[in-house]
Amino acid sequence: MTTTKPITITCQSLWDKAYPIVIKETEKHPFLVSMVDGTLEENNFRYYVQQDVLYLNDFSYCLRQLALKKAPTTNDKNLLIDLADGAEKDEIALHNAYLKGWNTNEESSSSKQQQHEQMPNTLLYTSYMRRIIDGSETTYGEGLAVLLPCFWVYMHVGKCMLKLRNELDTNNTTTDSQNKESRNRLRPKHYNDWIDMYAGDEFEHEVNNYIQLVNNELQLNDKKVNEELKQIEYHFIMSCKLEHMFWDQAITMMEWPTI
Repeated sequence: MTTTKPITITCQSLWDKAYPIVIKETEKHPFLVSMVDGTLEENNFRYYVQQDVLYLNDFSYCLRQLALKKAPTTNDKNLLIDLADGAEKDEIALHNAYLKGWNTNEESSSSKQQQHEQMPNTLLYTSYMRRIIDGSETTYGEGLAVLLPCFWVYMHVGKCMLKLRNELDTNNTTTDSQNKESRNRLRPKHYNDWIDMYAGDEFEHEVNNYIQLVNNELQLNDKKVNEELKQIEYHFIMSCKLEHMFWDQAITMMEWPTI
């Protein structure tokens, strides 16, 4: 009689599995790179922000529902609720500040639709998350896994973008003050603000807290069956793919077909 060898996974093993599949490509996504070099069109960034606010509203909902419905301890519940509060206080607040800074009175009907309706890849991602979080048969570990990429991938690309920004700015160093002024306008301030937030220490602290929460749950291998661990891996990789597709959508400014 043969027995199935137990699967052992950690957050790092999830990352290592997903990295060559999708994260490696996400590091050099044209939306992110063009933010750093200043070539990203403002309309593309505005589209992204409008859709990301809608996404983050659902993401915050998912964190709260995971805390209320599946979290096994008070500590877990409190951390998840704190993270939901942080998403609303920092990320959504920053994005809403961008939206207020744009002249919404001059927006096209298409842009107004993008601000109030989830476009295809946004809806695909949020629906997937909510199906796992709200599902009566899905586990706490699966819920943690499906939300992990939104934290970890953003921190990772933020640091990649910060490194690229520093390299570009260093390579363009000159003593000519006029050229310095020109380079300061290379990328809009809100692109820099976005990079600084996701590459910053405060966000890294939140991400590390969440990773520790997931690792604590994954260490309870004696209470998990291999099938659940496979699902945890699947959901993590799928959310990494959906993160990539979210930026794809911002490049093309995807809309629903008009019928």
